[in-house]
Amino acid sequence: MKIAYRLYQLFIAAPIILVWTIFISLTVAIGCTLGNGHFWGYYPGKWWAWLILKVLLIPVKVEGRENLQEGESYVFVSNHQGAFDIFLIYGYLNRNFKWMMKWQLKKIPFVGYACEKSHQIFVDKRGASKIKKSYDEARTILRDGISLTVFPEGARTFTGHMGVFRRGAFMLADELHLPVVPLTINGSFNILPRMNDGKWLTWHPLKLTIHQPIRPESQGPENIKHTLEESYQVIMADLVPEYQGYVENPDQ
Repeated sequence: MKIAYRLYQLFIAAPIILVWTIFISLTVAIGCTLGNGHFWGYYPGKWWAWLILKVLLIPVKVEGRENLQEGESYVFVSNHQGAFDIFLIYGYLNRNFKWMMKWQLKKIPFVGYACEKSHQIFVDKRGASKIKKSYDEARTILRDGISLTVFPEGARTFTGHMGVFRRGAFMLADELHLPVVPLTINGSFNILPRMNDGKWLTWHPLKLTIHQPIRPESQGPENIKHTLEESYQVIMADLVPEYQGYVENPDQ
């Protein structure tokens, strides 16, 4: 079975995904240039991620969509098990949002350019002014009624376990008085652990759990601390037992 899936990846899935990625990247870039960036910056990416998981024959289960209200902006925060987190959230969250991502992702051919054109938010930590610019862009997007998705760990896990959460996303939610929605991802680490980048995928189901929004109880340091800690605990509790518990991530 493993050999058959690898042959399928190489000769069927990989060519389809390559052509699909180039097509969607160009569609996003052209669409956002012509106008209506909220549409072109989200829906083609959603279709891209959805089809990739379908082509790779990976089953997906989503729980908790009923916890979200139509038309409300959220700050989504998720554990970061691996590269397939992107496909799972983009393809199956079913909310129009922007990503907050590392600036190095601009270098990915086609995808990086599409992310720039669709105004995804690149976090550049090479100086205070660059960090400030990233958060100013995030504030503008959230005020426009679009949601934001962040991996507060800032880096993929090496073990499947969670590291620490950074405060940035929770500070933004506090400043704009927006609810934080924890997301738990299970299965992504099993498909492609960080140590196996560039190697074969392992077939494994994916699960996305959308938890109840954590609404601000106040505003300021206590609220930031509360939403961060509550999000961390909620996400951790829904991980499969194998990956529960904190493990230090040296890349954080």
